Amino acid sequence: RHRMFNESTIKRRQFLQLLGSGIAVTFTFDRVLAASENVLASPEDQLSSWIHVGANGAITVFTGKAEVGQNIRTSLAQIVAEELNTGVDRITMVMGDTDLTPYDRGTFGSRSIPYMGPSLRKAAATAREVLIDMANTSWKADRSNLYVEGGFVKDRSAGRSINIGELTKGETFVKPVDEKVVVTPIEKWKIAGTSVPKVNGASFVTGKHKYTSDMKLDGMLYGKVLRAPSYGSKLVSADVSKARQIPGVTVVQDGDFIGVTAPDRKTAEKALKAIDAKWNTTAQPSRAEIFDYIRKNSKNGNAKISGDVDKMLESSDIRIEQTFLIDYIAHVPLEPRAGLAKWEGDKLTVWTGTQVPFGVQEDLAEIFSISKEKVRVIQPDTGSGYGGKHTGEAGIEAARLSKAAGKPVKVNWSREEEFTWAYFRPAGVIDIKAGIDKNGMLKSWEFHNLNSGPSGIDCPYESPAKKIEFHPMDSPLRQGSYRGLAATANTFARECLINDLAVAARIDPLEFRLKNLGEQRMKDVLEAAAKKFGWTGKASKPGNGVGIACGTEKASYIATCAEVGVDNDGNVKVLRVVGAFECGGIINPNHLENQIQGSIIQGMGGALFEQVDFKDGKILNGQMSKYRVPRFSDIPQLEIVMVNRKDIPPAGAGETPILGIAPAIRNAIFNAIGIKLFALPLAPAKLQTSNIKLQTK
Repeated sequence: RHRMFNESTIKRRQFLQLLGSGIAVTFTFDRVLAASENVLASPEDQLSSWIHVGANGAITVFTGKAEVGQNIRTSLAQIVAEELNTGVDRITMVMGDTDLTPYDRGTFGSRSIPYMGPSLRKAAATAREVLIDMANTSWKADRSNLYVEGGFVKDRSAGRSINIGELTKGETFVKPVDEKVVVTPIEKWKIAGTSVPKVNGASFVTGKHKYTSDMKLDGMLYGKVLRAPSYGSKLVSADVSKARQIPGVTVVQDGDFIGVTAPDRKTAEKALKAIDAKWNTTAQPSRAEIFDYIRKNSKNGNAKISGDVDKMLESSDIRIEQTFLIDYIAHVPLEPRAGLAKWEGDKLTVWTGTQVPFGVQEDLAEIFSISKEKVRVIQPDTGSGYGGKHTGEAGIEAARLSKAAGKPVKVNWSREEEFTWAYFRPAGVIDIKAGIDKNGMLKSWEFHNLNSGPSGIDCPYESPAKKIEFHPMDSPLRQGSYRGLAATANTFARECLINDLAVAARIDPLEFRLKNLGEQRMKDVLEAAAKKFGWTGKASKPGNGVGIACGTEKASYIATCAEVGVDNDGNVKVLRVVGAFECGGIINPNHLENQIQGSIIQGMGGALFEQVDFKDGKILNGQMSKYRVPRFSDIPQLEIVMVNRKDIPPAGAGETPILGIAPAIRNAIFNAIGIKLFALPLAPAKLQTSNIKLQTK
């Protein structure tokens, strides 16, 4: 998706004209600004950031990262505040604005903290040392007695201090980050590592915060775009004459792109309905056919092989071979896609909810055949993404309509448009063969993922023989990233089979996992979850069941224990969940707990009922009334254990906690009623069985 980016759009002169006097520290890993007219090179696999300390003492951080509800604005501000020994309220974060921030590939893959965090730590620490040097030049003091605190440089021996704004007044220079600068060790954090309240939190809960879908500009029009009736449809003709006759309506027709603008939403919708479009359609698989379709159309990938899997499987005392099926599911963001565009001459500004503002800038520049410098993309805080907003369709559509109408245009996707034309978490088929010896030690592991993706595909359990392969496919529905990517599917299949091997060997599922794992961090979260849960392998009462699962992705680790109840009609109720999570050093305990809770609750939807239903290329459940997501009544007793590893850099907080809940629920259902399930979702309404005889524990 992302193209190679060769040059930043911000030059030193432009940057300093924008900010005025003060000092700026820039970080681009191994390429820094060397001269006043040099362009800051920023290859695609690098991140960059600016920290500016102004003459008024203001500390401003510029980063291309996007805030989509994961609260990195607060966490990144804490990292900077820690190194500058000041309150978070003194830090202003400027994010996701292609005119103001350095290039960034995008906000995805839990990369913000592990990649941007270290750069900001070094940049802030460099700024701190520059400020101390400036004070030392003025005072001619013993530098070892100087330190920064609360917006001042202080001299502990002389008892004097100077505001950092006074130090920088009249100074104007840019300094590259000092790669050797000493940063504050995680174990000594005082600001980072604490539950600082969410920056601007009051504006969100009071409704003052403006998302893209809330924004208005003077003279703004509302836009709607003609959509195909189904996947596999191609436009043949469109009669727009009736739409053109509606007062205030502008019709835009450019090849297969047809849209309308109007002074209000109601008129825009009326104009869209007045268009008489003819379509050709091609046959598309239905949900009932999709898994056969995937198996027939998947291609061979690059298998990772160690040892002789066939020989070791044949010599195993217990062998299991199983297929798992994974449905497409939707992201269901709180805010559907929205974009607002304004042209001023040949300069385009677009506000849109996206995780990749610079990617959208490149798309717009290409579509309109203009330079990137003439395109500004601003990403207002966005009402959730979950990996589902790596694109900028609404902003692009608004820009096309705005150019034709000659006025600002806003395009808000409806919930039905979001359900149908935003991409889905991929469906998949997963085949596993595995064998263990009489002592319950894994001997052979063969794992094939068809279509759903390679993330989290590696097996964390030790085995002398492994074969792991991802088989790609061209999907009949639009598919893409999801929270945790394919690790949700791969962890589900793996942890279900591991559980079944443990049961077949008559070994407790926790004990079985611990004896086959080599990674101590995974063992630690398993033991932490089991301790908090009071794991005995048995439920609290007949009719209930308990399950356990674990997973790793993005250099972090989750273990989940669940207790479920299943009644005689097959209705499943998740009663209690314990999640133990370790992602290195914790920056903000309260916000991390929120991320873990949110991941687990979202994962319950994919585990129990979320699925995209489709036939003849049409999405059949593209409304909230037809697409089941977790409700307040579904929420179990939820307990979180956070394992704080201050010796390890933080990583993976936003995604990994979702991995353990689906297999833990599945294993608990099996424990309750002796029925093994091999598909996600596990129970769209209730278990596909009747008159279940509850087991007596």
